[in-house]
Order: sequence, then C-alpha cells, then structure tokens
Amino acid sequence: MSGHSKWSNIKNRKGAQDKKRSESFTRTSRDILTAIRLGGGITNPEANLGLKIAIEKAREVNMPKENVDRLLTRFEERKVNLVAMTMEGYGPFGVPMIIELETDNKNRTLGEIKLIFRNYGGNLGESNSVMFQFKRVGEVEISGLSDISSSDLSLELIDAGAVDFDGNIILTEPNGLNEMVKKVEEMGLKIERSELSMRANNPIMLSSEDEVGKILDMIEELEENDDVINVFAGFDYKKV
Repeated sequence: MSGHSKWSNIKNRKGAQDKKRSESFTRTSRDILTAIRLGGGITNPEANLGLKIAIEKAREVNMPKENVDRLLTRFEERKVNLVAMTMEGYGPFGVPMIIELETDNKNRTLGEIKLIFRNYGGNLGESNSVMFQFKRVGEVEISGLSDISSSDLSLELIDAGAVDFDGNIILTEPNGLNEMVKKVEEMGLKIERSELSMRANNPIMLSSEDEVGKILDMIEELEENDDVINVFAGFDYKKV
C-alpha cells in the first residue's frame, strides 16, 4: 500500500472493525511475502531476519499461526515457477497506477488485473505508458509525528540523507534507505514501515473523500490478489 497509507484514515472511517482486521491481515501477509522475496526466497525465519520481523508483526495483529504457515508453504510450492512482471495503467479519475507482481501463470494474472481495472472504470496501458511519471524513492514512516518537516529533528534527518518529508514520512534516495532506517532507530523514533516505493512526479489531485475511497477500494482489491507485490497510485487530496 506504499504511497497511499496516509489516506488510510479515510478508509477506516468507512469500514467496520472486522474489515479493518481483514485489511491488517492483507498488509501483514504482503509484508511476509515481500520479506521472503527480499531474503532470496528463504522461508526459514531463523535464516531470514526480515521474515522473522514480519512474522513477529503478524503476531502483534493476532494473525493465526496457520495463516502464516499457509503463506510459507504456498510460496515454497510456487517459487520455482514464479516470474516477475509489472503492469501499468490508469484507474478512475485518471490516476496513474503501477502494479508489481510475481506469478506462475501470466495469462491468468493478466486477466484478473484487467478485470479489476475494468470494474473501476480504468484501463491497462502499454509498457512505460505510466512508469515515466514516477520516481523510485525510499520511505520511512514514523509513528508519533504528524509533520516531521516542522520538528526539531528535520535538520538532523536531512544531514542523514533525507531528501524530503511528507507528513510523518521521510523520503530518501533508494540506496540510502537502509542507512536512514539505522539513523531513525538510533534517534529512538518508532518506525511504522520502511520500504522502497514509487512516487508520482505530478500526482492527480482528487476532489473528495469519496474519490479517495474509490481509489483505495481498487488498491485494496488489487492487493488481495496473491500475485500482487506492490501497488503504486499517483494521487493526492487536500480537504478544503
């Protein structure tokens, strides 16, 4: 859900408690799978520190152990045949979107993603029809700070490699993400998430919370697909 987590409060106001729980499990499942991929496909948490941390976070949100075991087993069964692919297109309101996937059946996955785009009034595009509108960055989201740029910590973070701030999110160059994570931990700040992301150079400005909600609904449905690793959407919203 990278790049749009700051809008989650809009979704939370619209959803019931059980839906929030489901969304938490979806995010946690994706974090586990990402940790496996970044760890070279290793599904043993004792040999993959990132996976061990992701599983600990799964326990924090009360994800059942059998859910975690099922994720690990399914990845092991499929990993030999997995192929990485990227899809680009436009969602509702002309929002540019990039979807990163790993699949063992390209035709099936293409059909499923096309259907989601069609159901939300969007359409998939050709290669680089959207990619050129984005830039890859590192993101470190901090808990307990609503606006880092106005805090006393901002200058210290800039010295450590921060290139910009977006509310409680520190933006870095991609190759500076790990160093920033270490710096933030040394400063005693709590990290909500840290990851490489794609940010739109000129995001589409949405005009209402309903529009934001529709985009987030689409992103959520995409992320529920087992083959989807990341969804990046280029939009912004300012309540007036």
